[in-house]
Amino acid sequence: MMPHEEYSIVRYYLNKIVIAGLVTIAILWVITPFVIAIAYAFTDPDQYYSISVVFPTSFTADHVKMLLALGADKAIMNSIIVAVLTIIFSFALGLPAGYAFARYTFKGKDSLKLFIIGLRMFPIMVIAVPLVTLYLRLGLNDTLLGVALAHTSMALPFVILITSSIIAGIPKELEEAAMVFGLDRKGAFIHVTMPLALPGLTAAAIFTFLMSWNEVFIASVLTLTNRTLTAFILNTAMAAVDFIKFAGAFIIIFPAMIFVFIARRYLISMWGITLR
Repeated sequence: MMPHEEYSIVRYYLNKIVIAGLVTIAILWVITPFVIAIAYAFTDPDQYYSISVVFPTSFTADHVKMLLALGADKAIMNSIIVAVLTIIFSFALGLPAGYAFARYTFKGKDSLKLFIIGLRMFPIMVIAVPLVTLYLRLGLNDTLLGVALAHTSMALPFVILITSSIIAGIPKELEEAAMVFGLDRKGAFIHVTMPLALPGLTAAAIFTFLMSWNEVFIASVLTLTNRTLTAFILNTAMAAVDFIKFAGAFIIIFPAMIFVFIARRYLISMWGITLR
């Protein structure tokens, strides 16, 4: 075997080792916080405060049960309702706007896109006081609808840009061909564009759901009794002992993980159908 061939083989295996090492580090970087949160959420308090215990071996569900008894179950339902409403409102407004950006040319189009992106540049804390004042006048304070509308304003710019990019990637000629065969523009959009855009729209819906599910500041400011899960955990576990905080983290993470896992399976399935 020639020296340069031996060098190529060594370099090939070294590259594989380096890539495998980097992938392992990335996986551990992502998974470790989840493992710690889940483990300590169910750790017995005696082992949690024991210096000699590196990883707990005695577990209890009392911490999670206590948070559920205090109202976490209601807060979970509130978060689900708010997230679903946010998805509905965001797509009801964002999908037509995204279609217009993708299919039509009009004066100020690029400037309007830049303005939409710029809306997310302002910290949410800046509008908190005016938003509370407006909600008090409209009677939307401490309502799930009010929180959903606020979350919609946060998610809408991203939904518009994502749907615009997705629809722009679908050939316009497919809609024109459908209209030649008798469909109007609305029918062509529903029967041709929507099925092709569905995987991307589903990904945008997942993003919108997670954004609403994880948002805590606006939900804490706008609600007192009808709190979402993150606002409830912040209010309930803020001054609690550490293992109660880990239990709160588990309650926040677990439903979101289930949703993402289910949505991922449907997303892959839809992507396969679309590619056919």
